[in-house]
Amino acid sequence: MADSYVGREVAGQFRIVERIGSGGMGAVYKAEQPQMNRHVAIKILHSRYLSRKDLVSRFRREARAMSHLSHPNTARVFMYGQLEDGACYFVMEYLEGRNLAQLVRRDGPMDPKRAMHVMAQVCGALDEAHRAGIIHRDLKPENVFLTNQGGIDDYPKVLDFGLAKVTEKQMRPGSMILTREGMVFGTPEFMSPEQARGKTLDPRSDIYSLGVILYELLSGKLPFEARQPIEFIQLHVNEPPIPLSERMKDRELPAGLEAAVMKALEKDPDDRYTTAAEFAQALEAVAEGRPSFGASKPIFGGPPSTSPVVGVEAPPSSVVQQPQPQQQQPQPQQQQPQQQPQAPMVQQPQQAPMAQSPLPWLVLGAGVVLALGGAAALIFALMQ
Repeated sequence: MADSYVGREVAGQFRIVERIGSGGMGAVYKAEQPQMNRHVAIKILHSRYLSRKDLVSRFRREARAMSHLSHPNTARVFMYGQLEDGACYFVMEYLEGRNLAQLVRRDGPMDPKRAMHVMAQVCGALDEAHRAGIIHRDLKPENVFLTNQGGIDDYPKVLDFGLAKVTEKQMRPGSMILTREGMVFGTPEFMSPEQARGKTLDPRSDIYSLGVILYELLSGKLPFEARQPIEFIQLHVNEPPIPLSERMKDRELPAGLEAAVMKALEKDPDDRYTTAAEFAQALEAVAEGRPSFGASKPIFGGPPSTSPVVGVEAPPSSVVQQPQPQQQQPQPQQQQPQQQPQAPMVQQPQQAPMAQSPLPWLVLGAGVVLALGGAAALIFALMQ
């Protein structure tokens, strides 16, 4: 069946060449932009949703929000609008490469250092989105695209920040049903427990999904054994994930990596990383060989060399006293001659003013004599 959008012109400057993908709510097309001599990707909301004003409105709000995201690891959105038939669309940068799902299927599990490097960048993109009030809600390997950016390989781009999905704080009071309906477009294998329950979501839901993605990149498998989507949902809610080390018995993990991943997969959002940036810092700490991946002090406090400094200064007092004699040894030679003569020298200058104390009395006496002389002269003048 021919696609009715192929060959069409959009906004007077884009010509759709082919369909390159489709999702739950829309399709993605490759298009030419002759004036700029480049290709772009155009995402169009499925026509069957045009009668759903709520979904159309949410699609527009999400496109507008994405257009303000500027993180280099986020797929850029250039413009959005509406076609002649009423279908909504937005224009994004066109990417060449493979998504993470394709890479794992082709090459198998990813090297841990490579996986941490990629996912730390993904965390950066999500952190900006979360601070802008956008929760992805459908993070999965298919939505992380590895490309070459300016000669840099393994450059991830995060796609599909929840087609037509916005955070609860951006929704109007009567729109909670949209959240429940929106969950249909999530992927059960990567849903957080609270998303599976239909709870109100915050950025920590995305962090859980990131943990599932990283788990699969490292092991080539998901954290649960299930066959049906409903089984995955139940396992996310009720069962602990299979330890990563059990999935990778034939390979060695960097110290702290399993704990970092499992922290992201905690059932209770309060037990996960609070932000995507914190998750990225934990991965960077593991990659650098810092074992305290989950503690904020090693992550924010600089290199590990600061720990021995604290340990030396506090307990062993001899270490603290050793530098002092080095400074005091030349000082006793200066202080001993100063302290013995200085005692009289300090006291003598204090007595010197005492020896000079009659001077004010002489001045006062002279003043009295002059005053008496003046008074006598005045009396003598009056008697004349």
